[in-house]
Amino acid sequence: MTTSPILLWFRRDLRLSDHPALSEAVASGRPVIPVFLHDEAVAALGAAPKWRLGLSVAALAEALEACGTRLILRRGRALEALRALIAETGAGAVWWTRAYDPDSIARDSAVKSALKDDGIEARSFPGHILFEPWTTQTGTGGFYKVYTPFWKAVRDRDVAAPQPAPGRIPAPDTWPASDRLDDWRLGAAMDRGAAVVADHVTVGEAAARDRLAAFIDGPVADYDTARDFPAGDGTSRLSENLTYGEISPVALWHAGQRAMAAGKPGAETFLQEVVWRDFAYHLVYHTPRITRENWRPEWDAFPWNTDETEAVTRWKQGRTGEPFVDAAMREMYVTGTMHNRARMIVASYLTKHLLSHWRIGQRWFEDCLIDWDPASNAMGWQWAAGSGPDATPYFRVFNPATQLEKFDRGGHYRHRWIAEGVARPSATALAYFDAVPRSWGLSPSQAYPAPIVDLKAGRERALEAYRNRDF
Repeated sequence: MTTSPILLWFRRDLRLSDHPALSEAVASGRPVIPVFLHDEAVAALGAAPKWRLGLSVAALAEALEACGTRLILRRGRALEALRALIAETGAGAVWWTRAYDPDSIARDSAVKSALKDDGIEARSFPGHILFEPWTTQTGTGGFYKVYTPFWKAVRDRDVAAPQPAPGRIPAPDTWPASDRLDDWRLGAAMDRGAAVVADHVTVGEAAARDRLAAFIDGPVADYDTARDFPAGDGTSRLSENLTYGEISPVALWHAGQRAMAAGKPGAETFLQEVVWRDFAYHLVYHTPRITRENWRPEWDAFPWNTDETEAVTRWKQGRTGEPFVDAAMREMYVTGTMHNRARMIVASYLTKHLLSHWRIGQRWFEDCLIDWDPASNAMGWQWAAGSGPDATPYFRVFNPATQLEKFDRGGHYRHRWIAEGVARPSATALAYFDAVPRSWGLSPSQAYPAPIVDLKAGRERALEAYRNRDF
């Protein structure tokens, strides 16, 4: 048996428990060198996810130190950085947790092939999703294109219990040099927004576990209905932690199963949402074009606006004159996240009332969401636009005014995030003006903007555009 070190390459799996690659590396008895790379994937991240990633890396480094080891940081293209570490440490293996989006697959395939040619063991492990995309097939052997049959196919499958975190991680005799995390300046593009969003983040594995426990102890019971009300506390808010792998989907699955067994009525709906994330990765793996192109090719000729119009700019700023849309966008700038129903409303408004391409919204969310996820973001936008799998019918146009009346009847969500015209605006509503770019020149003393489009006229314009296309 070899005694050469294993380079354990952390990516979006920044935890110690329920980490198959880490567990097997520790069980091997070989020295383990934890590594995080500021590689091409990190360099491509938008402002908010890159900043939030830095917080997660710092939390992981602290957790590793408690296990008697350390996290080595290197900057550069993945293959070059790994080869340099191999040369410095004598490592005979590089292990990592699999990713399924097309950019990650391309990077990982090239790395694996090159390292094997170098005589280095290169292995990938599960852990990012519940079910590997190639393990769930239709009766005819294909992949699933609709969520409900996918859910029925996996809901009764056995999922192994989460693995505990190792007590100690075997360290090498000597350590390679490491970059300083602060030198990477991962939050530079956030500018002043970082200080605002920092008050709303929940970082690290321990905090993620506490967040899950609190949700299962309380809100999960009413999750089926409470999750639709954006002013309430009816959701788990775990998307932030799942994004960086601070908690595993397996942990969520087993917690949800325990809640179901305890008779909590919202638990099954929660499990369905966990599997919805899996479904997004299932589709991204089998149809990678979904991340950048219309999943339904018949939408390629649809005359969406692709320009940065004044209406698009006002949508980005949260100044459309539609309180639900504007409150949602401002929630994102202040907290880094957005309630799921609000995401549906802002996406429908951009793609239908404004007839602007879903890619505009997708790219903006890539820059602004701390819980940005390549699969969920792509599928969510295409679902709202009507161009994706299992999509909302293209002729369904959400009315943000009636949606606000239905799901925020007391006006709490609106008042939490909109300051203009309010005698005593909330601190969160005022924080929006501290978070957004100074170049926008916005102030709470300004009047709240008039609607940029009449909702009825915008809906009719969208329906007319749909009638003129052959779907």
